[in-house]
Amino acid sequence: MPAQKILIVDDSPTERHFLTELLTAHGYVVITADSGEDALECIKTNLPHLILMDVVMPGQNGFQTTRAITRDPLTQHLPIIICSSKAQETDRIWGMRQGARDYMIKPVDAKQLLQKIATLLKAGA
Repeated sequence: MPAQKILIVDDSPTERHFLTELLTAHGYVVITADSGEDALECIKTNLPHLILMDVVMPGQNGFQTTRAITRDPLTQHLPIIICSSKAQETDRIWGMRQGARDYMIKPVDAKQLLQKIATLLKAGA
């Protein structure tokens, strides 16, 4: 089975680097986008198996981007895990209402993130 592809959407180069290193070390193929708009373009040309989505980004935020992805019939099946510094329960609820499958607060726990990714990818297989 080919390696599964994960799209990381985050405007922080440090966060993209950390997540890329973590995921590639565990056999995933990683593509990145630094904005919501960039993510939507990237998905059209390079459909991922799962998306890690930041919330606070310039332009279209992660909640808006998640909603756009989950409302599109071509991409609504893609599991999205929101990874955000927004730690309020209302943020988590709002993210889930936009279509995210999970919500993690930064800094994310690497082991927990890998478990959530494996669970979601297995469920979609």
